Amino acid sequence: MQETNNIFKQLDQKLNQIIVGQPQLIKQALVALLAGGHIILEGVPGTGKTLLVKVLAQLIQTDFNRIQLTPDVLPSDITGTNIFDLNTRNFTLKPGPVFTEVLLADEINRTPPKTQAALLEAMEEMQVTLDGKSLPLPDLFWVIATQNPLEFEGTYPLPEAQLDRFLFKLIVSYPEPAAEKQMLLNRQQGFTARRADISRLKPVANVEDILQARTAVKEVEISEKIIDYLLEIVRKSRQHPDLALGASPRAAGAWLQTSQALAWLSGRDFVTPDDVKNIASPLLRHRLLLKPESMLDGLQIDAVIASVISQVPVPR
Repeated sequence: MQETNNIFKQLDQKLNQIIVGQPQLIKQALVALLAGGHIILEGVPGTGKTLLVKVLAQLIQTDFNRIQLTPDVLPSDITGTNIFDLNTRNFTLKPGPVFTEVLLADEINRTPPKTQAALLEAMEEMQVTLDGKSLPLPDLFWVIATQNPLEFEGTYPLPEAQLDRFLFKLIVSYPEPAAEKQMLLNRQQGFTARRADISRLKPVANVEDILQARTAVKEVEISEKIIDYLLEIVRKSRQHPDLALGASPRAAGAWLQTSQALAWLSGRDFVTPDDVKNIASPLLRHRLLLKPESMLDGLQIDAVIASVISQVPVPR
């Protein structure tokens, strides 16, 4: 366990050297990787969303594909299609970009619902069905989607059913002044987001290391008191006066798993109430739905999550 944990400490260190000023974002992304859950990165252009994914894929030596999602992208552009070969008189599979280990779905809310839905089976079942035949995806298959929170014209908001399949929604904010200065210094010293520069980064882990770490995470102890605490927060979310939609059973299961991942990443073999609380916002902010009147009052979803948690006594 210690050796694998040290690998993730190196990953965290390397990522923080390149993605400057985003330590919490990086830690949450590593928790999602450990838990095997897909994530949405939301932030304005130029904040390093794509760079984070590219660098992480390089550091863990995985296959990486990127889809630039636009209104004219078809489901087959993602999953692939069977093409008839005139020479062999047989159909052959031309696999789409979904057949990879790390998939970056850039600007996912700019593509129509039918194309968004093409990712549903892949994300949930780890397989793609083409012409009635199910094709498995790699064990590490991981989707990172990005979206811009400011532009709504010509976009297609993700439905609740698909949002619930994402483990985390991570907010990529502007860096602090000191961190932004360091970014400029890094650029002045020659590092850019170009593929050639990223390919020169020395990997610190491989797919086997990640899969071993996921196995270790499952062995992290979580007491019945912590489980009851987590479930009580879930139930309170379904009763909160400002929420039209509370946390689902899938969210509860994901919360359990990510709490274990956070504890393991922190070097512990047991989960604490703080692990449960610290992972609440990224896990719930895209799953809970505010009532229209609460939205008109200007309530923010993270504030409502904090309110829900404050209603539940912390177990001793």
